[in-house]
Amino acid sequence: MFVRPRVIGNKSSSLLETKEPRHFPIEFDGPVRDTDSFEITLPPGYEVEDVPAPVDADYSLASYHSKTEAKGVVISYTRTFEIKELSVPVNKADELKKFYRIIASDERNTAVLKVGK
Repeated sequence: MFVRPRVIGNKSSSLLETKEPRHFPIEFDGPVRDTDSFEITLPPGYEVEDVPAPVDADYSLASYHSKTEAKGVVISYTRTFEIKELSVPVNKADELKKFYRIIASDERNTAVLKVGK
């Protein structure tokens, strides 16, 4: 059985997933620092076989960190998302695009459960 530890909320963005070149800086409304923490209790008879690797994406403009851990019959998932620069110049748009792709990949990760012994 597969379980997605990131239960709700998206931090990724398809803002820069366009074919047209960017001509203006990316402007954010304000600084952001969000932390999510989820705990998922396993169904009876299941145990964790595998969890996603931690993610650490730290850029000058933003950072994202996530960690999934198995603790007995509970999967714990925490993540922190931070926007550091309110204006991202055009020459850093590819860096921001890479950053959002890392987050999107993490948001799709799954933990693997197996029937216990």
